[in-house]
Amino acid sequence: MSTTTLAVLVPLLPFLGAVAGLLLGRRAPGFVRPLAVLPVLASAVLAVLVAVRQGGGRPITASTELTPTGSVPIDLSLYLNGFAVLVAVLVGLVATCVQVYSTAYLREDPRYPSYAALVSLFTSAMLLVVYTGDLMVLLVGWEVMGICSYFLVGHYWETEAARSASLKAFLVTKLGDVPFLIGLFALAADAGSFEIPKVLGTVAAGGLDHPTLIALLLLAGVAGKSAQFPLHTWLPDAMAGPTPVSALIHAATMVAAGVYFVARLLPVFAASAAALVVMAVMAAVTMVGSGLAALAQDDIKRVLAYSTIGQLGYMTGALAVGDRAAAVFHLLSHGVFKALLFLGAGVIIHAAGTNSLAAMSRMDGLAKRIPDAFWTMTIALLALAAIPPFAGFFSKEAVLVAAEHAATGHSESAPSAAGWLVLVAGVLTALLTAAYATRLWLMAFRGRGAAAPEHGKEPVAMTGVLWVLAVPSLGLGLAAGPIADWFDGRELTPTLTTSVLGTGAAVVGAVLTYALWQRATAKAATAPAAAGPAPGATAGATEQPAAVAAGVSAATAAAESAAETPEVAEVTHEHPVVPAGPAPDPGRALLGPLHRHAADGFHLDAVYDRLFVRPVRAAASLVRFLDREVVDTYVSGAGAGPRLLGSLVRRAQTGNVQSYLSALLAGAVVLAIATAVLANVNAGS
Repeated sequence: MSTTTLAVLVPLLPFLGAVAGLLLGRRAPGFVRPLAVLPVLASAVLAVLVAVRQGGGRPITASTELTPTGSVPIDLSLYLNGFAVLVAVLVGLVATCVQVYSTAYLREDPRYPSYAALVSLFTSAMLLVVYTGDLMVLLVGWEVMGICSYFLVGHYWETEAARSASLKAFLVTKLGDVPFLIGLFALAADAGSFEIPKVLGTVAAGGLDHPTLIALLLLAGVAGKSAQFPLHTWLPDAMAGPTPVSALIHAATMVAAGVYFVARLLPVFAASAAALVVMAVMAAVTMVGSGLAALAQDDIKRVLAYSTIGQLGYMTGALAVGDRAAAVFHLLSHGVFKALLFLGAGVIIHAAGTNSLAAMSRMDGLAKRIPDAFWTMTIALLALAAIPPFAGFFSKEAVLVAAEHAATGHSESAPSAAGWLVLVAGVLTALLTAAYATRLWLMAFRGRGAAAPEHGKEPVAMTGVLWVLAVPSLGLGLAAGPIADWFDGRELTPTLTTSVLGTGAAVVGAVLTYALWQRATAKAATAPAAAGPAPGATAGATEQPAAVAAGVSAATAAAESAAETPEVAEVTHEHPVVPAGPAPDPGRALLGPLHRHAADGFHLDAVYDRLFVRPVRAAASLVRFLDREVVDTYVSGAGAGPRLLGSLVRRAQTGNVQSYLSALLAGAVVLAIATAVLANVNAGS
């Protein structure tokens, strides 16, 4: 079987599995799980074969005209370069793990058949985006992913949180898709084709008439899909969906699509220095802001959501300095360890009965209850914090090396300003990333208080995939040398300068967080005795310790986090009783007065509400008033006149023949008299 035939089957098999799952979900429920897992697994195996056959050599292309358009043709085409085949392997691996994991995680969910079919369709759409060589076909996969995310995020549609989150994700991403579509048409108009090889050829020949405008329009769509500032606000709220969906969206599909698109068409963006600087600013703000916000979140999934936003900022920063190899390398490594983190978080939520880190910090022995999740999440968090020799260290260092080259003027396309922005923000984000990764690990696995709930061993379908993903999370970075051919032959090796900067910042962040956690734990241990003053105490004795005043009740935090994540009530066992008192949270000490603002995402939702939502609602109210009170008045008036005339005529219709004859004779007499009068008047004149 030819490589192109195998490549066609890669996105086709999950699509067929989705269709079959939807058709047979109610009629033959026994086939639902095999139809969910086997087509995606087969697609992953075929993606590996395609990657091996492509071998990092010349791109494999094939195309057939889809339909004649009279001007710019639309083709069904493949464009398989090294980046494409590796990303397809990542998508297949993560999707297979998610489907296997979901068979146990959602085993009691009545809507599992439709959920599994949508996951397969989601996977097929992303694989279509990865393999296609035509921008219009890419747009189809791009939009199908948006629709699938709407339904999957809103899986628990009975709850307000899920409905609002799904609608927000859909609208915010569509806000970016409008300029994205305009940019695609403008690009095709300049290049004379939607085919990616022809577009890249036009760019190489200097044939783009409006490179900056096109790049900025496309970048708006990328910002929405890949959750970059200022269109990132939908992603933390999307945690209202099931945890396996979060793993799929964050690791290998929707948010990765924007970064992959820019990597695919990087010469288009590199044709405009202004666009690269805008991209660098966007990446820098995204990295630092998301790192600060992650430190203030209580919901374990929201911590990981803001982490994803920041890591996507690293990838965008690598593209801003003109290095797509570093961007795609970090996309691959981030995909495996972030999928592991989300699926591990699902095991924690399943076992602990809560998604609140504050509540987990008041439980003792949670790590012993779920050893598989503990060890694999430790590996993934070390990779996230970029500690050597884990995968995240090598991929993040590749980004910092690219930024250093651009900052020192060694990049052919990227301005040095873009390099400095990405380098400084990247080092600062390395510190923040290690800090929130350490905070998550300490609060989740080193809690002190009541014994964690005992529910027996977690299902093998959930714990087994964690170890599968732990292998590349540990070893992918070490494989950077052997797979260099798939990255345009680039050597993705760290330099001494960036290694010292990045790793040093990570160590500082981790050590500082650990020290503050120890201090917060010691203060929290004394809080219950001091929280309730004895009767008859003086007014001065009613002042509580700083730990109590600055802390938040673990029970309150747990209730708030559970309200924002409907799945807690669906997939967990009985909810544990959370002890009263403040949780030892080092994030409060690290952020100080910024904590309240960071916890609310720096109030960007409130800003958007005042700048956009309220004016749009006011305009809608005005239009409704004009429609009802002005337009409807004219329409009603146009109908009222004939109705009045009709009522008058209806009164004359008595059904009495004598009356009709009398009226007829009277009318004839009137006409005769009128005729005679007019004749006399005319004769006299």
